[in-house]
Amino acid sequence: MPFLIIGGAILFVLVSLLAVCRWVYEKAFYVPKHKKFADPHAYFGREKDEECRRRLYALVDMLADTPAEDVSIVSYDGLRLAGHYYHHADGAPVKIIFHGWRSTYLRDCGGGAEMAWHAGYNLLLVDQRALGGSEGHTITFGIKEKYDCLSWIQYVIDRFGEDVKIILGGISMGAATVLMASALDLPKNVKCISADCGFTSPEAIIRKVCREDMGVPDWLGFPFVRLGARIFGGFSIRDGGALEAVKHAKVPLMIMHGDEDDFVPFSMCHEIYNAIPGEKVLLTVEGAGHGLSYFEETERYEATLRDFESRALMQ
Repeated sequence: MPFLIIGGAILFVLVSLLAVCRWVYEKAFYVPKHKKFADPHAYFGREKDEECRRRLYALVDMLADTPAEDVSIVSYDGLRLAGHYYHHADGAPVKIIFHGWRSTYLRDCGGGAEMAWHAGYNLLLVDQRALGGSEGHTITFGIKEKYDCLSWIQYVIDRFGEDVKIILGGISMGAATVLMASALDLPKNVKCISADCGFTSPEAIIRKVCREDMGVPDWLGFPFVRLGARIFGGFSIRDGGALEAVKHAKVPLMIMHGDEDDFVPFSMCHEIYNAIPGEKVLLTVEGAGHGLSYFEETERYEATLRDFESRALMQ
């Protein structure tokens, strides 16, 4: 009888631990089919950001009304990934932009699209894996997405030729994605990377969310997140990050961040910038919340980015 009681207690504890791991996996990483298309008008920011939100929503509607060619590729692990291509001119550089966590290209990429069109680029906006029209159900905070980035680069080269010039851009998790991709063996076609409000590593941002947003000590919460990712998502949350990747980058990098970002800590942009050994630019925007730097200081943001990309394209 005591063995049955002890065995039952152990089984209860194991089942409870698995249940908690499953719950945190679903909160952080899992995307059910009915939530793959996020509302591009959903924004839960500060009251002071109302003017930025108004302009953001105008770009959401503009982008939704602009005709695009729906394209797709197959990822390295067999998922069909969706993208949206906007053609400006034959022979123009192609800018590929990646959106953020549980978001959509419509919500996150309007500012980037507007700047790309002003610069005369062709534009490819992708649906990150598990979101929008892309297959999959697990977001990996850039760990697998960085390889999707490499696949989209190859798609552009195959379609437009060996001489096509490519620029990578991303916001939030999309920024982390392109920064993590900077350590990969990128083709010479990739001329530069810009990253707006990216986090240093998946572990760092998850620990911050546990500690500051959920009120759970990160030493207690993170192990469950880590196990949930491994057991149910099939990946390790500690498998690299932007901070480590940029140390090996071979293309110019531009880092942008608002100093009132309440999601990705502003300090992370300095950590990432200081770790870059090569050509780099840092743009910080006073008073800007998460992902709103472009809307807070549009002229300075666009001028700085245009100068950075123009110099990189000439190299």
